[in-house]
Amino acid sequence: MRLTRYFLPVLKEDPKEAQIVSHRLMLRAGMIKQQAAGIYSWLPLGYKVLRRIQQIVDEEQQRAGHIPLLMPTLQPADLWRESGRYDDYGEEMLRLQDRHKRDLLYGPTNEEMITDIFRSHVNSYKDLPLTLYHVQWKFRDEIRPRFGVMRGREFLMKDGYTFDLTKDAALHAYNRHLVSYLRTYERMGLQAIPMRADGGPIGGDYTHEFLVLAETGESEVFYDSQITDLTFGDRQIDYDSVDQCQAVLEEFTSRYARTDETHDEAVFAQVPEERRRTARGIEVGQIFYFGTKYSEAMGATVVGPDGTRVPVEMGSHGIGVSRLLGAIIEANHDDRGIIWPEGVTPFHVGIVNLKQGDNSTDSACDAIYAELQARGLDPLYDDRDDRAGAKFATMDLIGLPWRITVGPRGLAANKVELTNRRTGATEEMSPKDAIARLEQVYAPVLGLTVQDK
Repeated sequence: MRLTRYFLPVLKEDPKEAQIVSHRLMLRAGMIKQQAAGIYSWLPLGYKVLRRIQQIVDEEQQRAGHIPLLMPTLQPADLWRESGRYDDYGEEMLRLQDRHKRDLLYGPTNEEMITDIFRSHVNSYKDLPLTLYHVQWKFRDEIRPRFGVMRGREFLMKDGYTFDLTKDAALHAYNRHLVSYLRTYERMGLQAIPMRADGGPIGGDYTHEFLVLAETGESEVFYDSQITDLTFGDRQIDYDSVDQCQAVLEEFTSRYARTDETHDEAVFAQVPEERRRTARGIEVGQIFYFGTKYSEAMGATVVGPDGTRVPVEMGSHGIGVSRLLGAIIEANHDDRGIIWPEGVTPFHVGIVNLKQGDNSTDSACDAIYAELQARGLDPLYDDRDDRAGAKFATMDLIGLPWRITVGPRGLAANKVELTNRRTGATEEMSPKDAIARLEQVYAPVLGLTVQDK
């Protein structure tokens, strides 16, 4: 993509309405535009990152054996009346009627609808276990929407639902989701800590929230500092293995880590004093096991091995896809702008032409641009007729992890500059070597086959 043909409405000044870093930088970088309180249009750059995040979520869900579908945003109120939640959910639910005076709602979550789908099509325990998920827009009418996409009213969420015959099988599904979530967040360059949480309106005896530590987090968190030393890494897990998934759960939840809602000062006091930490955290996902709460209320049963009907054991597992974008920025920025991790960056590298209109630099930039694309990379070429400082400022603001700078003086020696946005380190090398370096950096992220060793 060339900047002269792209829609990137960057702002020079900080918007007055933005209270936190992610909101401010998303507006300045031309990623979103507010249409109403807590409701945003996703402009091309923001939408590109959103799709990158969703792709990682989809890949890790399907790696774990979970099956995607798509449910509608509008739901019939009668389903929620069956479960008993229609009146209990509160004013966050947007209720409406169609022209026939039928009660509808804009879905804040999908436990009732997925239970209806299950009971309509699954009859036998032989069809279990089953995990269905989708990535869909939700709406919760927050009384005070703020902080941009971090606490909006309309948001994109992955919500998955598990159906099992027994509690033990349902708890394995719970553990399987915890493992897949750890992989998902680490691929995005985040450390998301699973913390004991409260079930809230969804319910559930077992529930963990995943929180990213950040000063602007809405939750106060208490944790053992040892938990921040844990990483999932590139280990391979058999998702069908009860023992392997249970071992990961124990590894990542055996140390104290709780939100303020479930904090127990007496238990926390047992953590060695030098390891006790308090901070703020941003919730980016939550997993629930709630047994037969919905299946009993809505008649979601299967014929068991002994021929009798039993309600299925269920769980619900969510990832805040649009919220993740804000959380990533909160954890990855400096005073010049965003610093995207390689896994979610909208473009893999920016190309800056220092002398637009000069035949040699134009040709060199075109060649680098074409070669990067040929190797499976997605470059953004700043081909505007603008001063170098303005081009660098734009690249720093939008936060691409790498920048190739091309100018006549360097080209005379067959050199370009390759700059790392996170460290600021710049190296001079040939265009060929710069391309090869980027290919090596992104090979494990994108699954590329490296051409140059």
